[in-house]
Amino acid sequence: MNSFIKLALAATAASTLVVSTALADGLTIGVSWSNFQEERWKTDEAAMKAAIEANGDRYISADAQLSASKQLSDVESLIAQGADALVILSVDSGSVGAAVDKAAAEGIPVLGYDRLIEDDRAFYLTFDNKEVGRVIARSILAEVPNGNYAIIKGDKGDPNALFLLEGMMDVIGDAVAAGDVTIVGEAFTDGWKPDNAQKNMEQILTANNNNVDAVLSENDGMAGGAIAALEAQGLAIPVSGQDGDHAALNRVARGTQLVSVWKDARQLGAAAGNIAAALASGVSMSDIDGSVKWSGGAKGVEMDAIFLAPTPISASNIDVVIDAGHIAKDKVCAGSMAGVSGC
Repeated sequence: MNSFIKLALAATAASTLVVSTALADGLTIGVSWSNFQEERWKTDEAAMKAAIEANGDRYISADAQLSASKQLSDVESLIAQGADALVILSVDSGSVGAAVDKAAAEGIPVLGYDRLIEDDRAFYLTFDNKEVGRVIARSILAEVPNGNYAIIKGDKGDPNALFLLEGMMDVIGDAVAAGDVTIVGEAFTDGWKPDNAQKNMEQILTANNNNVDAVLSENDGMAGGAIAALEAQGLAIPVSGQDGDHAALNRVARGTQLVSVWKDARQLGAAAGNIAAALASGVSMSDIDGSVKWSGGAKGVEMDAIFLAPTPISASNIDVVIDAGHIAKDKVCAGSMAGVSGC
C-alpha cells in the first residue's frame, strides 16, 4: 500500500473518529491559537468547539496574537484553568517547546494542530502539506510550463512554509534544472500577512522589471496580497493559494487566482476536538484511530500523526465547495467568468 493511500485512510479515520462513551466526560480542552487574523481559523474553531461540546467537554481558548511569548503565558493560563489536554496552533516552532515542557510537567497531553511541533510528546494533526505544495505547483506548471516564477513563502518560523516549498520543488525541480522554469524571486512572509506578501511581490516585480509569468503563493491571504501588487502594475498572471478562503474562491471564479487548495477546516477542527478528548482520557497517541508513525520533520523525530488529504479548487470544480456547504453559491460566483463549474 503506498504512502498516499495510507494517508487517505488515516484522513478518513480522523474525520469519522468518535470518542468512546467509555471515556471520561466533562473534560476541559484548552486551545492555544496563534492568531485569528486569517479567515480560516474561525472555521477551525467553530468545528473544534462543536466537537468538544458534543462530547460533553468544555472548550477554553486563548489567542496568542502572533506572539511566541504570549503563547507560552496563554498555555500556562489554560493549564491553570484546568485543561485536561492542550491543542496548540504554534506561533513559532523554535520556541513552542517551552509550552510542551509546561504541559508535560503537569501530565497534560498535547496535540500540535496544523503546524508541526517536532516533539514526540505531541501528537501531530494536519493536512499533507507537502502534497498541498505539489498540488499548487502542478496547477501552475500545467498553466505555465515555461517562464519566470515567483515564490511567496509563508512565515520563516512555521515548518509548513518549508513543507510546502519542498512539495513545490518536487514538481518543478526538473523544469528548473532544465531551464524551462526560472525562479526569479522568492521571499518568506512574516506572519503570513497579505500586506507583507504584497510588499514582497512588489519587490520581486521591481527587481525583474515586471518580467514574472506566474506566482506560487503558499496561501490564499498572501495570494490576495500578491494579486494586489500585480494589478497595480496592470499584470494578470496565474497565482496559486491554499485554504479555500471565501475571497480566494471568488477570485478563482473571477479568474484572478488560478487555484486554491482547499483543506476542509471543519474536518480538521472536528478531528482535533475528538483526538484531544481521547488523549485527555488516557488513550495513548499510538492508539488513536488512524494514526501513523512519521518522522519527516527537520530533526527526524518520530511522532504519531494523522494527515488529511487536500482538494484543489479551480474554475472547473467550484461546485465542490458549494455542494459541501463551505461557501454560498451567490458569494463564490459573484462576478464570475463564463463557464465556471457551479456558477
